[in-house]
Amino acid sequence: MYKFLIALLFSGFTVFSQQTDVVDFLKIEATVGTDLMEKKVEGKFLTTFKVLVTTDSIFMDAKDIHINDVKTKNFKITSDEKKLWFVGDFEKGMTYKADFWYEMKPKQTLYFFGNEIWTQGQGKYTSHWLPSIDDVNDKIEFDLQILAPKDKTVIANGKLIDLQNVQEVNAWHFDMKQSMPSYLVAFAIGDFDRKELVSNSGIPLELYFKPKDSLKVEPTYRYSKQIFDFLETEIGVPYPWQNYKQVPVRDFLYAGMENTTATFFSEAFMVDSIGFADRNYVNVNAHELAHQWFGNLVTETANKDHWLQEGFATYYALLAEKEIFGDEYYYWQLYQTAEQLKAMSDEGKGESLLNAKASSLTFYQKGAWALHILRERIGDEVFKTAIKNYLEKYKFKNVSTDDFLNEVKAVSQADIETFEKDWLQQTAFKAEEAYKSLLKSSFITTYFEISALRATALQDKKNQLKTALIFPNDFIGQEAVYQLANEPISEVLPLYKKAFESNNLYVRQAVALSLQAIPKEFQTEYESLLNDDSYVTIEAALYQLWMQFPEKRSEYLNKTQRIEGFQNKNIRQLWLALALITENYKTTEKEKYLKELKKYTSTDYSFEIREKAFEYVNELQLWDLETIKNLVEACVHPTWRFSKTSKELLNSLIRNQKYYEQVKVLGRQLSEKASNYLNLMVKE
Repeated sequence: MYKFLIALLFSGFTVFSQQTDVVDFLKIEATVGTDLMEKKVEGKFLTTFKVLVTTDSIFMDAKDIHINDVKTKNFKITSDEKKLWFVGDFEKGMTYKADFWYEMKPKQTLYFFGNEIWTQGQGKYTSHWLPSIDDVNDKIEFDLQILAPKDKTVIANGKLIDLQNVQEVNAWHFDMKQSMPSYLVAFAIGDFDRKELVSNSGIPLELYFKPKDSLKVEPTYRYSKQIFDFLETEIGVPYPWQNYKQVPVRDFLYAGMENTTATFFSEAFMVDSIGFADRNYVNVNAHELAHQWFGNLVTETANKDHWLQEGFATYYALLAEKEIFGDEYYYWQLYQTAEQLKAMSDEGKGESLLNAKASSLTFYQKGAWALHILRERIGDEVFKTAIKNYLEKYKFKNVSTDDFLNEVKAVSQADIETFEKDWLQQTAFKAEEAYKSLLKSSFITTYFEISALRATALQDKKNQLKTALIFPNDFIGQEAVYQLANEPISEVLPLYKKAFESNNLYVRQAVALSLQAIPKEFQTEYESLLNDDSYVTIEAALYQLWMQFPEKRSEYLNKTQRIEGFQNKNIRQLWLALALITENYKTTEKEKYLKELKKYTSTDYSFEIREKAFEYVNELQLWDLETIKNLVEACVHPTWRFSKTSKELLNSLIRNQKYYEQVKVLGRQLSEKASNYLNLMVKE
């Protein structure tokens, strides 16, 4: 489809290393076109490599590649299911080029959702759409030229140096100046606008968004420039790349991904100013940006060094949040993860940070804790000097834990052997040391004093809880409210009133989430929760009020009819479900409401919206042929958590003979992948 157009555009390309003792891939240049109908890529590929040892064969990773036209004449290019092979008489010290056309139909890594296309190469997966090297130790300079329809925007690694129009497509040519592992190569195609900022150091910051989300740009990207400027200063090493881009994509597999110069993140983090209070992008924003140094500039050598990427990114994201939200927030987050790590450790499931197969909790949160403790032991200035030296010495290279520790030892007078044993090697979480560190925060000390009252009789703690609710800290005030939950309402009503009078968003939210039986004399105050700037609070309050005061159901529904909520439409979908089952409420509109709720199960919507719609369809037993078909399609969605819950739901449905018969007749209405899955299910 794109071959002729690519021929008009192609200009060159180059690679950089795997079989590292045999060949050094220097550069890869590729022109890539995507076929939306067939969900495949077609491209022209040029790689430059230097031979280090005389050999007769060299390979690249390429899953199910089809080679159409080889331009190279001095050696043979072939392929099998997993590899691309260069076969010939390769002489030590000589540089060669491989030049050919190719097609690939990715089974993963390149995703098509409606008219939006994006890649996710984390690990060893870029080779599903681009010949490359599935090894983090092989760093290559990648220059991409991406073909896309004229009405689409393309985002990829590096700087856009040329945008050409050729017949029905545009060719977006991106240039990278430095090398990186293959898993960090990425592009996205979609309907995007952008806002541009510039960091204090002059780095262009491009903030992408879908036109429909234009009003969410400020709250979503709030503090982005501050985060960037803070990390450059805190890390002490200038941002190492040409520019920085961020783009929200639909149905993303993770919260975010730190592709070099181009972070992709889940559109679920696109929020308005109300949503910002409960579900903002700040942490993911800072985490993925920190990876541009820790992971992209210096890259782990082996899986056992993974904490050098995730632990560091988690820690520096916490520091950025500390800069924005303050010390109390920082210590609260550390406390929350300490509780998780202690629980895992107490269950005998603790893991060493150097365990190559450790969990995310270990690599991310225990890694961040290790850096927090190390900094306390050696001091701020020494810590920052070690980080700076480490990054500068190993930039654009691969690193091990020993490399980092050696830089610490070179500048620190402190003996860190105990630190290595306790925080890197030991499987148990050092809870006692962690809690001693937390107690350096007066806020945490006060929180512990209030939380210690949980088992205390109400009469003996009333005054302390009242004091905690007069001018409450977010977290201490919430703790005080949660301690009221199981007490007689007549005894704690004055304290609930104090919680409301505080006007603290999170303290009031705690009331919405914890008070299960609303007394009549408290109804008016509770109804005010529907006015709070929190979609979590509004959702909980609407449901509780609707349940407990049936005579006012229509009033509550009228008040909340125009609220959508988060990106997953949490409040709108709750509203639709309640409107459908509220007797005598807008009866002439109910068919429209039913149609809308069922519509949200379709593949036209993101998995976050569909997941919630399936919950309500199942709860109200609204299943029909269309919603069941949508559920089967959900079972083969690439986001495993969504597909897992969808499979569980389908399993429960087909146990019912009525639904089993409906499932059996779906047949050709399904995609090939969904049809194959359904056939397996029916056979079982």
